[in-house]
Amino acid sequence: MVTEPNNWGRFGPDDQRGTLNLLTPSVVLDALRSAVTGEVLSLAMPIRGATSSPAPGTVPHLPGRPLPQHFMSVDGGDYAAGARPIGAGLRVADDALIVTHHGTTTHMDALCHMWSGDELYNGHPAARVRSYGATRCGIEHVGGVVARGVLYDVPRRLGLDHLPAGHRIPAALLEEIAVPRPGDVAVVRTGWPVVWERSREEYWSGQPGLSAEAGRWLAAHDVAAVASDNAAIGGLDARGLAEEPVEDDLHLLLLHRHGVHLIEMLWLEELAAAGRTEFVFVAAPLRIEGGTGSPLTPLAIL
Repeated sequence: MVTEPNNWGRFGPDDQRGTLNLLTPSVVLDALRSAVTGEVLSLAMPIRGATSSPAPGTVPHLPGRPLPQHFMSVDGGDYAAGARPIGAGLRVADDALIVTHHGTTTHMDALCHMWSGDELYNGHPAARVRSYGATRCGIEHVGGVVARGVLYDVPRRLGLDHLPAGHRIPAALLEEIAVPRPGDVAVVRTGWPVVWERSREEYWSGQPGLSAEAGRWLAAHDVAAVASDNAAIGGLDARGLAEEPVEDDLHLLLLHRHGVHLIEMLWLEELAAAGRTEFVFVAAPLRIEGGTGSPLTPLAIL
């Protein structure tokens, strides 16, 4: 059992959804009032997969992670080579996509993604994470997420295009921008993805992110989820690792102790340009039973 402040047992001994339980019907209806113009923005990175081209490597990702693979089982070339149509004048293209989402594309982390000791969030046995998937706290328990999104555009607040790699966002700076309500999704912009086009070496030199105190501040305000355009919510060093001690690790603090789902590697540039702090945040991960996460296309409804 963890001893730091946590949400274990708060939503019942069998809970596997964490602070998503705060998204009650009344909270969702209230969140919908944040839409004003009805404009819809995608907050997702593109997924580029191929087996014989550099396409997957042209999207921001962490080094050493398996990149998306996109296979075509039937395509136009097959028919040009004489493949039989499935019916008179009827042809079809069919494909398969393999995505290992952690560190390679926009995704949501499940509560089983990271833990310490022998227990997952809420005391579920870590031994229930098996070779075929997690039988506790998997991504299939998330369902649909409809909430008020609150954009923390930290670079704009500081007059920067993007935060430097070593920057760790303090709680006081978040508080200057907005104080979240219970059930909000905190969306934190670092601007780091724009570095990718300028220099991949710079992108891989580290990443800015939330400080541990900022993570604790968000958890104390009962956010339903924390999302960011960086790869790990917290910052990373040049080895792609968090520098904080275990007790301050953002994944352990938010996922493991507080049951706050994490959404990583968003594209937030259009949302930032819109100049809106509040909006409707919508996301629905794939219902992968036992999944430690899922690719995601979050939407902002302005």
